[in-house]
Amino acid sequence: MGRHQKHSERRLARAVLMGGAIGAGVLQAAVPALAAPAPAPAPAAPAPAPATGPAAKAPCEAAAKACVSISQQKAWLTDGKGNVTRGPITVTTGGPGNETPQGVFHVMWKDQFHHSREYNHAPMPYSVFFAPGDAFHGGSLQRASAGCVHLGDDDSKAFFDYLQVNDEVQVLP
Repeated sequence: MGRHQKHSERRLARAVLMGGAIGAGVLQAAVPALAAPAPAPAPAAPAPAPATGPAAKAPCEAAAKACVSISQQKAWLTDGKGNVTRGPITVTTGGPGNETPQGVFHVMWKDQFHHSREYNHAPMPYSVFFAPGDAFHGGSLQRASAGCVHLGDDDSKAFFDYLQVNDEVQVLP
């Protein structure tokens, strides 16, 4: 209840106690105001986006459009000049025996509805291939991949939409 509404209620109570024509007039004028519904609370502010922009830096060289840190299990998209446009985001990379390759790569091809030929036709939505057999794609963030970089649903779509064939990808230890 706002500060101004409390003040009006005190004035109304004083008028009722005083009685008389003035008190009744104040009461009649105030009753519709008190019967009106309280204004709806302001909507909650949206959750803050991950740190992005010039202040947020990815650990890769400026030319990389996509950057992955295996040790941090994080990835970033950049403008190719060192400025982060998305990230850091949580990823999962390859586990023992199926390590994600490290180095500098370039996007080779993309397939929005890809299914693995190696792993029982497993879905790999929004695949962006940067090395033979290895891609960014939607997948579990709860377990290691078979060498790819797993992204959450929204992030896999963002990587797919943003990255283009020949864009530089850097994968760090």
